[in-house]
Amino acid sequence: MGRGDASGEPRRSPRWHARRGAIIDASAPLFARSGYHATGITDLCEANDLGKGALYHYIGSKEELLAAIHDRVMDEVMVGADRVAQEPGSPSQQLEMLGRELLDVIARYPDHVWVLLHEYPALTGERAEQFRGRREEYERRIEVVIRAGIDSGEFRDVDPRLAARVWLGMHNYTYLSLRVSGPLSARDVAGPFADIFIYGIANPTPPERGRRSPQGAE
Repeated sequence: MGRGDASGEPRRSPRWHARRGAIIDASAPLFARSGYHATGITDLCEANDLGKGALYHYIGSKEELLAAIHDRVMDEVMVGADRVAQEPGSPSQQLEMLGRELLDVIARYPDHVWVLLHEYPALTGERAEQFRGRREEYERRIEVVIRAGIDSGEFRDVDPRLAARVWLGMHNYTYLSLRVSGPLSARDVAGPFADIFIYGIANPTPPERGRRSPQGAE
């Protein structure tokens, strides 16, 4: 009987895992540029300088590679959420920390994030269920913080689930403009994002507008 773990999966060496990680990272830009369905195994082999047999040795299947790209993002995002959960702070401070963690992942993995946001419908069966579960778990983390702010009176009485999705929408699509080489870093953006989300853009003391004179008055 061959070596393996309790699940029946063969044990893999650190070198195997490192090579697989490199394949995941090299393949994400191909999916981001051409799309998952339009990217063929030949394209992936060329990008990774591997034959088909060697490529499948590391990824199993094209869909498994897609799932691994999703996991690369979600692993990092959940680790960041765990870090924030261990830190003290008000709900406002917690949201800013969560934003900083999320934007840091987006800045480091923009192609992976593109794939996660646009190609998740290509996942099927158990892989689709696993991704959906992880995404919902992260949304619940945001919702819990918003609900805590509502309960404490720090936030208005809004729909926590809807507010969490608005928060995610603000942050997720920064992959379009936030790049490591750009003028703004994740830390530069996280504070203003938190401020805009929490306080909005309405001026609490708007300047008085000029009043119109009564009709016929000089």
